Amino acid sequence: MLEIVILGRGGQGAQTAGNLLAQAFFSQGKYVQTFSTYGGARRGTPVTSSLRVSSSPIRQRCNITQASALLCFDDSFLDAGYLGQAAENALIVVNTAKPEDTLMRLGGQRIVAVDGKTIARRNNMGKVVNSALLGGFCAALGQPGLESIAQTIENSAPAKKQENVAACREAFGLLEPVLERV
Repeated sequence: MLEIVILGRGGQGAQTAGNLLAQAFFSQGKYVQTFSTYGGARRGTPVTSSLRVSSSPIRQRCNITQASALLCFDDSFLDAGYLGQAAENALIVVNTAKPEDTLMRLGGQRIVAVDGKTIARRNNMGKVVNSALLGGFCAALGQPGLESIAQTIENSAPAKKQENVAACREAFGLLEPVLERV
């Protein structure tokens, strides 16, 4: 079973990203369980969206304590408290312009940086980074496929559908060749 935790701040789109990722996996015939937790009910407080994905029914109903993968909307989450939610060999995709070797990690965790802000701006998305981060995350994780996540984003975006899809495709395209060499 794949267990994913998405970390963000209220207003960044972490919950939306979790829901879109769950829809993309579901569209590929996977069983999905998704749930969110919130800090205080205000913009900027920590938000967590959690997903379980499996090829068979999911019976677990507890919190994820050792995620297979983390998607961090903000590199300020890279501290021992949040990184402790990930397994020792987890994939961690983080929204940052910093070099990967400067980012904190615990144990054998693999860090992949995606500059979601720059990609969002290039695609006329302003500060809205979730489509770009989803594209990068799916490329790094190797699933769901690009067409699945792009179609899910296009079907779900309330506005700027093409811009959202373009940001997703750009981030996926930037990471896919780099990750194939790893």
